[in-house]
Amino acid sequence: MTKNSQSYISRRTVLRGLGVGLALPLLDAMAPAFAAAEAPVGPQRLIAIQTNQGILPKYFFPDGVGRDYKASPYLQILDKFRNRMTVFSGVSHPEVDGGHEAEQCFLTAAPHPGMGGFRNSISVDQFAAERIGHLTRFPSLTLSVGTKRSLSYTQSGVQIPGEDSPSRLFRKLFVQGSKQEVEAQLAKLRHGRSILDSVGERAQQLGNRVGSSDRDKLDQFYTGVRDLEKRLHKSEQWEQQPKPSVEMAPPQDYDDPGALIERTRVMYDLARIAMDTDSTRLVSIFVYQNDAKPNIPGVGTGTHPLTHHGNQPEKLEQLRRIEEAQFQELATLLGGLDERDAGGGSLLDTTSVIYGTALGNGNSHANNNLPVLIAGGGFRHAQHLALGANSDYPLPNLFVSVLQRLGIETDKFATSTGTMRGLEAL
Repeated sequence: MTKNSQSYISRRTVLRGLGVGLALPLLDAMAPAFAAAEAPVGPQRLIAIQTNQGILPKYFFPDGVGRDYKASPYLQILDKFRNRMTVFSGVSHPEVDGGHEAEQCFLTAAPHPGMGGFRNSISVDQFAAERIGHLTRFPSLTLSVGTKRSLSYTQSGVQIPGEDSPSRLFRKLFVQGSKQEVEAQLAKLRHGRSILDSVGERAQQLGNRVGSSDRDKLDQFYTGVRDLEKRLHKSEQWEQQPKPSVEMAPPQDYDDPGALIERTRVMYDLARIAMDTDSTRLVSIFVYQNDAKPNIPGVGTGTHPLTHHGNQPEKLEQLRRIEEAQFQELATLLGGLDERDAGGGSLLDTTSVIYGTALGNGNSHANNNLPVLIAGGGFRHAQHLALGANSDYPLPNLFVSVLQRLGIETDKFATSTGTMRGLEAL
């Protein structure tokens, strides 16, 4: 058999066949299979953004499908990026209900968040961080606007607190601590590793005194301890590396409860610069809107009360002004990413920006037909994918497509049924 006619081995198939999650060495027979998976040039990134009060459907969803759709008022704000984004309709998270409760499931798709005893699952950004987070100083950034809650959840379903202070985030990203501060942080990390060493040794000793079933559980626990030790060791290495210097002046924090757009703008700026400096490749941003009146001309009350508009024209107009301002900030974020070179393309070309909400309709608290779009990331865009028929199409399929674009070998996340139909990589 010639090399050209050889039947090559898929690494994914091998992993399934063995029934383990270990990374195998790269064999010659696997090279062509990897060539297609690693097509993107340079590192790929993800920014996932959710606004928590829904988006007015009639101003978001376009008329027509495919590439010839007529842009809605909100999409007209993003017209410069029409060829760099895809708009979805007819998508939702299967079995995610509960009105506002669904906001905690935007990146997890865990079912029935409104039911008693609900337990969340891992969010897509943290799923990715477990696999590629070690490549950057910060495995991920979990950011928030107007709240300390976040979109990000660990493997065990625990919410990661959101960073809502721009000044604190700036210091974390770009301000080098003094020699004494660095040494103190290194001491903490080393102390943590020593504790884990003791715990791991104790687990091994205990394994000699228990049955085979318990030994399997302890082996899994010990593996987790060792993985954490490796991450702490990596953190030690990063602590000894200088942080990047940036031209951005240290940002201010906002005490004004109405500074919704101002807070959003600075968090988007910091997320963009974090990507540009390769400080991280994974960012989630929770834009939380409450009863506070935002500082937007023509708006006299908070976002949440306005979502209960009952189709009253004056409330709809105010809500539209708020959402238009948010889409203006999204356009600025996309523009900033597009202006930066990432080697072989712009930063936008290598960053999948997901923007949406877990409320299909804030007025009725519906959780179906979610307004969602994706920009950048090196996909074939310029289209409206209408995917809903008798029932909504699984939004987690989008996460699988993005995870694969990040170079993560998976064909499943949460309630996905595959990759996103109609969304292809360049």
